[in-house]
Amino acid sequence: MQPPVLSPYQSLMAATPVVHRAVQVDGRTTHYWEYGPGDDATLGTGTGTGTGTASGATVQLGGPGGPAATVLAVHGFRGDHHGLESIAAHLVSGHPEGVRVIVPDLPGFGVSDPLPTSDLDAYVHWLDGFRAALGLGRDTVVLGHSFGSIVVAAAVADGLDTRLLVLVNPIAAPALQGPRAVGTGIAIAYYRLGARLPRALGLGLLRNRGIVRAMSVAMLKSADPALRRWVHDQHDRYFSAFADRTSVLQAFRTSVTHDVAQFADRITVPVLMVAAEHDDITAVPEQRALAARLRDAELVVVPGVGHLVHYETPAEASAAVLRRMRDTTAAPTNRGRKRPGPARRASGRTGPDRTTGEPDRTTGSDA
Repeated sequence: MQPPVLSPYQSLMAATPVVHRAVQVDGRTTHYWEYGPGDDATLGTGTGTGTGTASGATVQLGGPGGPAATVLAVHGFRGDHHGLESIAAHLVSGHPEGVRVIVPDLPGFGVSDPLPTSDLDAYVHWLDGFRAALGLGRDTVVLGHSFGSIVVAAAVADGLDTRLLVLVNPIAAPALQGPRAVGTGIAIAYYRLGARLPRALGLGLLRNRGIVRAMSVAMLKSADPALRRWVHDQHDRYFSAFADRTSVLQAFRTSVTHDVAQFADRITVPVLMVAAEHDDITAVPEQRALAARLRDAELVVVPGVGHLVHYETPAEASAAVLRRMRDTTAAPTNRGRKRPGPARRASGRTGPDRTTGEPDRTTGSDA
């Protein structure tokens, strides 16, 4: 493979401290990358303790001396931690007191071990175990991009506590219904065929560079040639780093048979949704409908971009996250309380809509 294309954010990345670590979760290795200030003795800033393995050494997680905030970020389907590096670097550089961003490779992707079965329950159980192993408590902000938004939303609905849930390009509506149903059916057939063919042929189909490039072209909205070359190179390098054909087929099924909206009524923590004006996966009206169902949600729509906010506009996404982090305290949650009525939901946070400049931002209502 050719040398990597330099990132448009290369100088920022070069100035961002990063450490590669690994931890055992239910007997399987999860690799993760820690961006920002930190040392070998202190990895978590939340409550609880755990142990992880980093560079062959056992380290104690949790305790004083770490940065002011921690973000746990979960990437999307078929990607790995590289996809969220740009957001991580912008979060680190933009936080005045220092922020640590922890980005694992999802099980079965990148270099992390696969799960026995890659269904949503297994991913939720893994995320809970991973967070516990790192000693991260509710002060840790939990962020998910695309398929990662489904995983983190399901985990929070299942009881994982956080002071702020961030959903970047959230999957807000079912993929098997509406205008995307035909395309989703074709994709399901593609993954099924890749899993059923003889191994060499199946892997060749799933990792076909032409198909990967077609996907990349379809999702990329920027006209900047340098940015386009870099995004395509990222997909060429990392979009096919999955453990085996079975796990990627199961993960795809999980990604298209679930969406964030099915968990909306059980999410009581504050939510920041960073959506995109031209997202082909979930349109803005569907994002607004999801925000209206959430108890405490703010929707920020980034203009001129599609499903690759994490590549094309990481500065805008990170700025929204940092602002909301400043506004959100670590006060006790209201789990178990009655869901507020429509008038209460409509009186949520307000601010300028990034796509229109209007004074109203969608926050818990469809205004």
